[in-house]
Amino acid sequence: MNASPPDSAGLRLFYALRPDPDSRMKFEAAARAIAWDDSVRLVPVGNYHLTIAFVGDVRAECSGLLRQIGADLRAASCTLEFSAYEYWPKPAVVVAAAREIPAALEHTWRALHQALTTNDFRLDPKRLRPHVTLARKVTQAPVLTPMSRFTWRATDFSLMQSSGGGAQPVYTVVDTWPLLDET
Repeated sequence: MNASPPDSAGLRLFYALRPDPDSRMKFEAAARAIAWDDSVRLVPVGNYHLTIAFVGDVRAECSGLLRQIGADLRAASCTLEFSAYEYWPKPAVVVAAAREIPAALEHTWRALHQALTTNDFRLDPKRLRPHVTLARKVTQAPVLTPMSRFTWRATDFSLMQSSGGGAQPVYTVVDTWPLLDET
């Protein structure tokens, strides 16, 4: 088992696709198109990402193995179309959602989860729901107007570290690997 015991100092890690600058601007425009309540916290533009595997809290010495898993993964790039807003009441977030899952992303998600499971990482076996969180602390469903569709071509993926304590989590790139040309 590679998880950190609750009382040990560890790292909170996850694998994600990170949008290029042009796509970040599209997500930012989508977030600003909604009339928000004053209590809502918009996600900082630099924090936009699409999680493909949440590893969670692990011992620091496991980061090398997680880097190797990322380096060994051979996966294709993919183009995602974001076409809808969704309000998720339990985590109190609004996301930009991609309703269709590209085959290449599904393959990457499955291969990464298999590699992690093989290496004794415990994962929450949730289904893949491609989305980028736009706002947090959304306690009431906002009026969600139709979203202007846009695409994002994901060309790499990263191992990320999340650290908290402030108003927003801080995400740091641990390592990044290219995705192969789209098939």
